[in-house]
Amino acid sequence: MDMLQQHSEKIIELLLTYGPKFLLAVIVLIVGLWVIKKVVGLMNATMTKKEVELTLKSFLMSLTGILLKALLLISVASMVGIETTSFIAILGAAGLAIGLALQGSLSNFAGGVLLLFFKPYKVGDFIEIQGHAGTVHSIQIFTTMLKTGDNKTIIIPNGPIANGSIINFSAEPTRRVDMVFGIGYDDDIDKAKGILNRLIEADSRILKEPAAAILLGELADSSVNFNVRVWVNAADYWGVFFGMQEAVKKAFDAEGVSIPYPQRDVHLHQVAAG
Repeated sequence: MDMLQQHSEKIIELLLTYGPKFLLAVIVLIVGLWVIKKVVGLMNATMTKKEVELTLKSFLMSLTGILLKALLLISVASMVGIETTSFIAILGAAGLAIGLALQGSLSNFAGGVLLLFFKPYKVGDFIEIQGHAGTVHSIQIFTTMLKTGDNKTIIIPNGPIANGSIINFSAEPTRRVDMVFGIGYDDDIDKAKGILNRLIEADSRILKEPAAAILLGELADSSVNFNVRVWVNAADYWGVFFGMQEAVKKAFDAEGVSIPYPQRDVHLHQVAAG
């Protein structure tokens, strides 16, 4: 009977000591999980409003949820009297070791997050990065994949991309086509300008605004060079560039305007024997 009474008193003592802590910990756990759900939901709404890429949005929501739940569980365990200092120290040391081992991968990961969040380019854009030019085929967390004009695949780590220069040729709806055409010093400048202007007006792909410019840019060693600048829709850039090269050559030939090219005169002198 005395033994039963002792056990009963011990149980009551434990309940009085740990019961309130356990009850408070359960309440904190329930409220904490509710708050985490609201925070993740708010993140989802914010990133959806800002049109954050789906892969990045899903990853950030999952990562945030896991980190917040881990912190909540550590807090709840501490409330009920479980020693968490050693556990946190072990996790910190493990995190540091993993971070050092995966330093390059983490750099690429961070670069991928920045690229997906700020969107300096998107799938389908024609860009130049890290000395490579091509159309963006896909943007992953660690790498960006380009397709070149001759159908080669280039995979570039996101770390160097995020820390380097990015040239996006598709960012704006229009582009300026810069071309140089040379005529001979004996040819009529006004006649050549008239031919160039006529060809520009005949090409429906060339925009009226901003207006085209035909400028005498250089009196070179063997030619008088015109700088021709026209504005086109981005998709028509190369079509107009190559089309104008052919059209100008044919028009100059038809109207007797010469297109100089470098020449070298070689004079041979015969020296009499003796």
